[in-house]
Amino acid sequence: MVPEWFFRDSLNFPFGYHHVLTDIGMVQKTSIEEDPSSTLRRLDEFLPFDNALLDGLAYEVTMQKCRLVICDISPLGIATAERAGIPSLLIENFTWDWIYQAYVKYEAGLSRHIAGMKEIFRSADYHIQTVPVCRPDRSAVLTRPVSRNLRRPADEIRRNLELPSGARVVMLTMGGMTWRFSCLERLKEEKDIYFVILGAADRIKRDANLILLPHRSGLFHPDLIGACDAVIGKAGYSTIAEAYHAAVPFGCIERERFPESGVLIHFVQNQMKGLVIGEKEFHDDLWVPRIHDLLAMPRLARPGINGGQQAAEVIHTLLGS
Repeated sequence: MVPEWFFRDSLNFPFGYHHVLTDIGMVQKTSIEEDPSSTLRRLDEFLPFDNALLDGLAYEVTMQKCRLVICDISPLGIATAERAGIPSLLIENFTWDWIYQAYVKYEAGLSRHIAGMKEIFRSADYHIQTVPVCRPDRSAVLTRPVSRNLRRPADEIRRNLELPSGARVVMLTMGGMTWRFSCLERLKEEKDIYFVILGAADRIKRDANLILLPHRSGLFHPDLIGACDAVIGKAGYSTIAEAYHAAVPFGCIERERFPESGVLIHFVQNQMKGLVIGEKEFHDDLWVPRIHDLLAMPRLARPGINGGQQAAEVIHTLLGS
């Protein structure tokens, strides 16, 4: 579910919300460990789509006088648009059929959903791909990385976190999920560095040079990134895109089995300042000394136009407005 403030602050018209399961994606045990067997069980329940569900959703979008269905790799949205006779727009840097193909060797049953899902994605009327792209399609409109824009200046965020003026600050994030970090005592030894650690507590806590934040801290995630001198986190699209637009060096935790991870790491290494942290290195806290290497990297100039703006221009053109 996309937070209400995203739409309220980004656009000048209201949104309504309808709670519907639109996608299974990949079931995960943790931020960096996937569960192919549970994913298959959920897909078997989700697919093929129930006709009554499609009819109901098609009726709803028709009654709401929708002119376009925009889908962030949700196959149900594309199928609903087709049922309603409304154009659909697919926005992606990967599609789930491509992801599932990499897990067939772990769970063979996933193969029975790949062809059908691929066909659904191919049936979208319009197609936008966002850099870094996993499987380029020459017929798609290509945009730069898509990220939410910064809303508050770095010095204001630092004041909110009661960080000393001029302090070096590193953010740790596991992609919006809670995580039990085993490195906290080790990080306290880095007394000249402050660490903002997202998802490490149920409320805001301070412990020496550590600021532990809950997942929903009340602080806008891109603003937190923009206020830091470096970020260490899971190789995930949103966090990397936010670090890219904030021009912050990124310590990228590799996900060895997830196929998107290699594409994102290549982007960090070639289009950003950053370094790669292997899964074992991360779990064993062997990465901690490399914080100094990350902080020594210069911040690049901010890259300019956001891919989200480019996508919005495409949407306005499609709507004729």
